[in-house]
Amino acid sequence: MPSKGLAHHASRLIKKARWPLLALWLAALAISGVGASSIADSLSGGGWFVPGADSTKAAQQLEHGFKGRGQTTVTLVIHDKRYESDDPRFEQRARNIARQVTAEPELKVTDSHGWTSLTRQNRSDYAGDDHHTVIDSLALDLDDGTARRELPRVQADLEDRFGAQGLDVSLVSPSSFWGEVNTLSQEGLAKAELITMPLIIVILLLLFRSVTAALVSLAVGVSAIVFTLGVLAPVAQNHELSVFVQNAATMLGLGVGVDYSLFVITRFKEQLARGQDVESAVAATLRTSGHTVVASGATILLAMCTLFLIDLNVIFSLALGAVVVVAFCVLTTVLFLPVLLHLLGDRVNAGRVRVPRSLRERFRRAVGEADDRAAAATSAPGEESSRWFRLSLKVMARPVLFLTATSVVLVALAAPVAQLRTFSPDARILPEDSAVRVGYDHMQDSFGVGTTSPIQVVVTSRAPLEESEHSEDLTRFSSRLEKLPHVDRVDSALPVLESASPQAPLKALAAPSLDRLPDDARDTVRHYVAEGNRAFVLEVVADTTASDDAARDLLSRVQDEADKLPASSLTPVIGGETAEGIDANRVIQDGLPQVILIMLAAVYLVLLLTFRSLLLPLKAIAMNLLSIAATYGVLVLVFQKGLGTGLLGFEQTDYLQNFVPVLLLALLFSLSTDYEVFLLDRVREEYLTTGDNTVSVARGLTRTAPLISGAAVLMVAVFGAFGFAGIVPIQQLGFGMAVAILLDATLVRLLLVPAAMRLMGRWNWWLPGRGDRAPVQRPAAARAEADSEPERAEAGPPWPPAIPTRAPTKGRTWTC
Repeated sequence: MPSKGLAHHASRLIKKARWPLLALWLAALAISGVGASSIADSLSGGGWFVPGADSTKAAQQLEHGFKGRGQTTVTLVIHDKRYESDDPRFEQRARNIARQVTAEPELKVTDSHGWTSLTRQNRSDYAGDDHHTVIDSLALDLDDGTARRELPRVQADLEDRFGAQGLDVSLVSPSSFWGEVNTLSQEGLAKAELITMPLIIVILLLLFRSVTAALVSLAVGVSAIVFTLGVLAPVAQNHELSVFVQNAATMLGLGVGVDYSLFVITRFKEQLARGQDVESAVAATLRTSGHTVVASGATILLAMCTLFLIDLNVIFSLALGAVVVVAFCVLTTVLFLPVLLHLLGDRVNAGRVRVPRSLRERFRRAVGEADDRAAAATSAPGEESSRWFRLSLKVMARPVLFLTATSVVLVALAAPVAQLRTFSPDARILPEDSAVRVGYDHMQDSFGVGTTSPIQVVVTSRAPLEESEHSEDLTRFSSRLEKLPHVDRVDSALPVLESASPQAPLKALAAPSLDRLPDDARDTVRHYVAEGNRAFVLEVVADTTASDDAARDLLSRVQDEADKLPASSLTPVIGGETAEGIDANRVIQDGLPQVILIMLAAVYLVLLLTFRSLLLPLKAIAMNLLSIAATYGVLVLVFQKGLGTGLLGFEQTDYLQNFVPVLLLALLFSLSTDYEVFLLDRVREEYLTTGDNTVSVARGLTRTAPLISGAAVLMVAVFGAFGFAGIVPIQQLGFGMAVAILLDATLVRLLLVPAAMRLMGRWNWWLPGRGDRAPVQRPAAARAEADSEPERAEAGPPWPPAIPTRAPTKGRTWTC
């Protein structure tokens, strides 16, 4: 925390340079706005591939040398609602669609293989059981990022072009799926902003009862978002950043930015109400609430930086977005917000809002807010009449009871965590009316549930397969895979090759034999065998979805069978959606212990330096872990068990998105510490004055509880809006953060903290090696008078002053 003199000099400097600083701020906003407006086109829907993992290697090997597979491979799904597949009119319509799709310049189709490219005798494998659906595999000369940007546009055009003709035409692939996620994410973001902005404005007006103060607070959050997206835009053009970075930056920017500005503006108004001039009020605000903001921001930044230890691009993107937006929230709050406060001065209360008395009283009761005079009061008798003061004394009169009861409630909420399951997102997160989701559903209904996400085994051979002495091992391997539980079928080139050479199928890959095959058969072989005959693909189609336990168990069995192949000549790698999800989960789980340890150490260090206490940080960490565990439990109940999903409008997914728990851990740990810092800063101010633990906790809670409650209402509104407006991963993230903030601002901050601090007593402020010095006690009027005087650099000892290891008085100390 800066000394009084330093804060006063900073305030004086900002006052002198307020107009140039304002011009700099507006210029930076304009420049950043240009980048922010275009960042969506540069974001990727991917980021789930683990560098060096077998699933990544398999995807890379399938990009070259195979018929109908390319740098990006998509499945063209044609569903005709009017005619069946054996009807000539169906064939005419399907071929016309295939012609138009392959001619799309944006797609750059280089090859195709499937129903429309094969003769009637050889295309049955590409016709669905419903007799209304057929598929083609298309190879696109597009990198993954470009495909994800172009496919949604092409898909929308196909829907408009053929929908009225009774045709569902879909492009199905990971690229189209993530492209759709990108589009829906942007739509959800716009919808969330439409919901959030009016809510934030209404809540700010109720809190400040001033249009000017509300707009200033909102400007801080919006500025942080614009700066963040403007900085990340050029990064996204040169490096892959996940589409979720935009949601995370906007959600956090609004929540944290408005939250921080709320702390600062409220303290500024309080200092003005005490009779200070603008310059002194800004200085006092920087010295108190400014310190809180910096400490909170440092905690969030350190916590989020630990996520960089997880080598997964989607986690990196989310962490980067959170770090940058929180950094800008802190900078705009402590650098540019004081500029506005100097410019406005007493006019920060301009535009008084006449709130209906009934609504005002309801809101005050909700957040425990006193009237303006009580908010500015510094005398103990005024505080004694506050409901928060009475509540805190009631809790501290029976600390064991409240500590035990609250802990039992949180532990009960946390109990379902034992059943938590995580996996990467699949097509079920898309709305049922999405064209891509419709394509997925048609494929699963007509060709089998696992058709859209087969386990792909890519076997490479040192020698051409027709010459390999271990070629028969590959045939036996395919037979073993077909017998595994939950296997619907195994698609490969072997059925065609066996028709040409029943005894030694792979010998049919030799040039003379392969050349004698019909064109259709040769194309089918090349769909599964790369040019040069050194790479062979087997696609294991399960009878379940990629994220089910049965699919994971099947993948393990496939890996066991693959390990039996002779390593000297055949090298298998296993890919597909299930393998990619498991590899991503493994990276997160392997990195989680290290992330947690470093995060806890960083948070502990920040709190230790902030409060000069050895035990308070441990108490804060323990309570944060308890509230986070309770949040996880609620998420499991809602999204995995389906409790209340119909009422809330959520979709039961049977698992949590794999990045949600680890991201929530970092975010909630830091945001919970935000409230902890704000509360304990005020408690510490009182303890330095009175030396009475019970009274200092009661007064600190009385002065901060209304603001913490108001900030919590803001954050719950912001995060909840994103939860209800976003797609499933953002639903889980937003809803989880809203629940956590609600728990933290009520059960933890109002019950657990005062009960624990009452039991800890003088040990709250214990630090080994510090002298046993009592604080100087000053009457409240003297403190107010001292605060209103101009602050000098030489005034007082360096901050923070020493805190006693024991209170000098055992009873209450009232200073009037």
